[in-house]
Amino acid sequence: MAQTRSSPPPPPPPSWVVSLSSAPVRKPKSTNIPDPPGFSGVGNKRSAASRAPSRPPATTEETDMLKLKKAWEVAIAPAKQLPVNAIMMYMSGNSLQVFSVMMVFMLFKAPIQALIGLPDAFSRFETEGTRNRLLVVKLVYILIQLVALGFGIWKVNGMGLLP
Repeated sequence: MAQTRSSPPPPPPPSWVVSLSSAPVRKPKSTNIPDPPGFSGVGNKRSAASRAPSRPPATTEETDMLKLKKAWEVAIAPAKQLPVNAIMMYMSGNSLQVFSVMMVFMLFKAPIQALIGLPDAFSRFETEGTRNRLLVVKLVYILIQLVALGFGIWKVNGMGLLP
């Protein structure tokens, strides 16, 4: 006769498994500690009138000034890369090697793409109030891109590829 053994029942799950499967116990909120700024809890009982008043909508002049400021940031951003490009060109040497040729290619490619994408770069900042003031910003952007192209021409001349 075959004896059937009954297996012992499985051990109970560890306490951390039980605590993860049940909802956390909410502690009563102390009334003397305010909520941090920006906190909106589910049980928040403040009325809409007791909240801080919101900022009034921005005027068109404020919006135009902000757009012009951001346009200047976009226009000046390529100038921050010029010293890095100059150091990379200097460090890559004047011999015809794969690294030098790829550096020159990238130095020509980035400004040409930026000049082709000029309308797209500043289209989000263009409004009736900023259209005339954006011309100066665009000219500075073009000038910085031309300086980057000048670095490329300087490097090509140093490599002996220009007559």
